Amino acid sequence: MKKIIQLITVIFVTSLLLGCDTYNKEEFKKLTQNAYDEIRANTKIKGNYCFYLGSVKFPYTDIPLSKEDSRWEGWNKAKLIKTLPLFAEIGLLTRQPVDGKEGLYHYDLTELGQEYLYSSYKKSGSGRTIYDNSFCYGQIKVIKVRDVSEKTYERGLSGYNETQITVKINHQVVDVPEWVIHNQDKLKALYGSSSVSLPNVTYPETQLYIKGKDGRLYQESWSYLLMQPSGKLLTDKE
Repeated sequence: MKKIIQLITVIFVTSLLLGCDTYNKEEFKKLTQNAYDEIRANTKIKGNYCFYLGSVKFPYTDIPLSKEDSRWEGWNKAKLIKTLPLFAEIGLLTRQPVDGKEGLYHYDLTELGQEYLYSSYKKSGSGRTIYDNSFCYGQIKVIKVRDVSEKTYERGLSGYNETQITVKINHQVVDVPEWVIHNQDKLKALYGSSSVSLPNVTYPETQLYIKGKDGRLYQESWSYLLMQPSGKLLTDKE
């Protein structure tokens, strides 16, 4: 089954020293909350849940599919064909027809779209600039740590003897905007049923730490949940 939600990790590893044998649930709660808060502060991201649009730089005009497209270009255009009309209908983008070119549109950010956009770019191996754009919402609030358990494996994630610490957490999502709540059916149709988190609902979460030889706990920090557009475009016309 295709993964709809993908974990994105930042480039550093967080080191946690919590004692040798006993793990403090309140300390885990505090550290987890601080990690989410620091990510938002450092990246200026609006929330921990992001709807990926594709590689696009605004303002943008539709580029038709072509036989000359690389595989990546075809994949990217296939995403934009679904994501841009959806967020124009929701109100985060403007959409204007291109004169004399039926089926093609100009897109740009509305004020609402500018508020929730998270944008970054990178260079591909061929030298192309890839602009990754998402609309992000919802800040994670850790409610409690339910359980902390430890288990040692002869061959862990690293391929060697490894002790893993599993931390089970309950969290809620705050500051969920109206455009997410009012359009949740459309967003779920395109991004998957678990892509929309609602306020005042408690969600379970599991985090994994690795205990180093020095007794410290290490975890690749989670920056945000990136939802890929792998479903169906649902519009008001349907």
